[in-house]
Amino acid sequence: MAVFTRIQVYQKLAEQGLLPLFYHPDLEVCKAMAAACYRAGSRLLEFTNRGDFAHEVFGELNKYALRELPGMALGVGSIADAGTAALFIQLGANFIVSPVLREDVALTCNRRKLAYLPGCGTLTEIGRAEELGCEIIKLYPGIYSPQFVKDLKGPQPWTSIMPTGGISATEESLTAWFAAGVTCVGLGPQLISKEVLEQKDFATLEKRVGETLAMVQKIKTA
Repeated sequence: MAVFTRIQVYQKLAEQGLLPLFYHPDLEVCKAMAAACYRAGSRLLEFTNRGDFAHEVFGELNKYALRELPGMALGVGSIADAGTAALFIQLGANFIVSPVLREDVALTCNRRKLAYLPGCGTLTEIGRAEELGCEIIKLYPGIYSPQFVKDLKGPQPWTSIMPTGGISATEESLTAWFAAGVTCVGLGPQLISKEVLEQKDFATLEKRVGETLAMVQKIKTA
């Protein structure tokens, strides 16, 4: 069962402004990576469902987070159907993210009052996601620009957007997106690189995440 309500998750996303996301099949690497992000100040983390037995890794990682990382909201991404969403919800996922808008997933999450962030690429999809109760919409894939968000926010100032993909962990890129009106951003390999995980360089990861979090806060309060 989720520790955090969907309202708390949405608040964390809006306050932190950054959702780090990753996948790795090795549980010990996942634990060390999550701990590094936690020490850096992140209280949100998305584990992407992209490998065989990923649910088993997530289940153990979530138990670790509950024991060792108080306040960390661990969620799951790359969810394509309601059955998979239900599986991860049973393992304690605090939020669900998908690359597309799936109405069956939205209904499953709503029944459990869980935050659902669907991937949308058109205004029609975004509008339908909001009708289904989605508070923050994942803008995906990474082919969009800050101008798209700015144009969207004109007629729909109530819409909350989290772009994922097409973003760099640089002040220039982040400033452009937040100036356009995004609520938060999702960063995967741009923040948690394949090289860092392969080399198990968690000190560098902690430094990078901490610097990016500080950069986001500086931009948001400017």
